Amino acid sequence: MIHDQAAGLREKVDIDRGLKNTKIITVTSGKGGVGKSNFTLNFALALLESGHRTAIMDADIGLANIDVLMGIAPKHSLLDVLNNSLTIWDIMEKGPNNLLFIPGGSDLQSMFDLKRSNLPYLFDQLSLLNGHIDTLLIDTGAGISPESLKFILSSDEVFLITTPEPTSITDAYAMLKIIHTKNNSIKINLIINQVVSEREGKGTSERFRVAAERFLDYQVNIYGYIPQDDNISKAVKKQEPFYLSYPNSKASKSIRLLVDKYTNNKNELDVRGVSTFLEQVSNWFHR
Repeated sequence: MIHDQAAGLREKVDIDRGLKNTKIITVTSGKGGVGKSNFTLNFALALLESGHRTAIMDADIGLANIDVLMGIAPKHSLLDVLNNSLTIWDIMEKGPNNLLFIPGGSDLQSMFDLKRSNLPYLFDQLSLLNGHIDTLLIDTGAGISPESLKFILSSDEVFLITTPEPTSITDAYAMLKIIHTKNNSIKINLIINQVVSEREGKGTSERFRVAAERFLDYQVNIYGYIPQDDNISKAVKKQEPFYLSYPNSKASKSIRLLVDKYTNNKNELDVRGVSTFLEQVSNWFHR
């Protein structure tokens, strides 16, 4: 039964070889409670709606909740690829609108222990994703954990989510500083969530930008804002993405604008693909 489902998924995302590499974007935040996972899910669905082949991997070790936001209960995770030799297609789930979702597992850091004999098989399976999707969004844990940081430092781009609340801004700046110190070439995009007005969003992002330039000599990319919206909490209670439940809400419209910015960006950085990403992650785990 599992392999029948896997064959269907594989057929659904199968494409001709030779197309561009999959782009890896990690989504992170300096602290919890800023809407990071909710952003990841709804941004992915809007990307999918725009015709952009998208998948999510939940790498929020111990606190994975994207499955809860979608109202699904994964039967397997990446750890089953490592420990039980399942394929990437066996463990992949389909969320709303057939969004592809890869459950990470609660002990994801053990994946990259080089002593594990099945590690090459795991890497081979993950590498099969390259070219089958345009963007892989990786939802990492909030805060500066060693495991999350390794995923972040290995990705093509980072979405850093914060709110206007002072402690959230302070923690987001601390995250920015660590990322920039360890990998000063990675592109970091700042998204201000839960703003009460455009003025608050612009003011918060401008203060953040000035601090990054003055103290880190770094030009953070101000990506956009998402307003406070009661429809978000309504959708969470229903375990439904707000982008689908309330497509005309203020939050959904802002997500659509962020996706338009992403898909219309003509100044793409070099996209290295899944295999290079995995090599970088493994290197960071063993430094």
